[in-house]
Amino acid sequence: MRKKSDFKNRLGYLAFAIVFIAASNALMIDSNVGSMVWMASAVNVTNIIKIDYGTTLFVYAVIVTVANQFLLGKFDGHILLSNLVFAFPFSYLVGFFTKFYLLFHFENWGLFWQVILDVLGLLGASIGCSIYERVNLIQHPNDELAYIIRFKYLHGSAGWGQFFSYLPPILVLIVCFFMTGKIESVGLGTVLAVCFQGILIGKADHIIVPSLKHHPNESIKTLD
Repeated sequence: MRKKSDFKNRLGYLAFAIVFIAASNALMIDSNVGSMVWMASAVNVTNIIKIDYGTTLFVYAVIVTVANQFLLGKFDGHILLSNLVFAFPFSYLVGFFTKFYLLFHFENWGLFWQVILDVLGLLGASIGCSIYERVNLIQHPNDELAYIIRFKYLHGSAGWGQFFSYLPPILVLIVCFFMTGKIESVGLGTVLAVCFQGILIGKADHIIVPSLKHHPNESIKTLD
């Protein structure tokens, strides 16, 4: 009974984290002061290829899911499936919240409050990421990428793991800039995310629901 109750609790935390992190990422996007690196790159790709934002995020997720398998060094069906199961609802939840926030017209709130919203979004996304990483049921492939790098290559360093996982979307942003001559959704929040999100996740591990503990996947452990 304890195991069943523990699983239900973890499932509840996971559902909360998915919605919370989607809402937080959308808040950063709509604050228009700079969003997460992956989100910013997806915004720019969407503007170029003219497809739905949620679809762009999901295609991103499929590509990163495949990359994760190569980083693991062997096929892991559980990680592959769980990455896709997380990515599908998350991608379209972000799309939903970005449209929902339009009702509040953040663009009219002034720069000070837009920055506050952006920072709150970054904090919320970091907390959500910390929770569902420790729930250890499923993860978004982007965060699985940071998780694999963190525990397989960097001895558990959250900051460096997050930093190196940002290199692919940064390269995408550079390509988008050369194609269009401009970059959308990049600003203060993006810089703060690159510099501090990994650190915030590490801090949240010890402060937010500290009873949840990291359990690196066995497929990662065996490759150390």
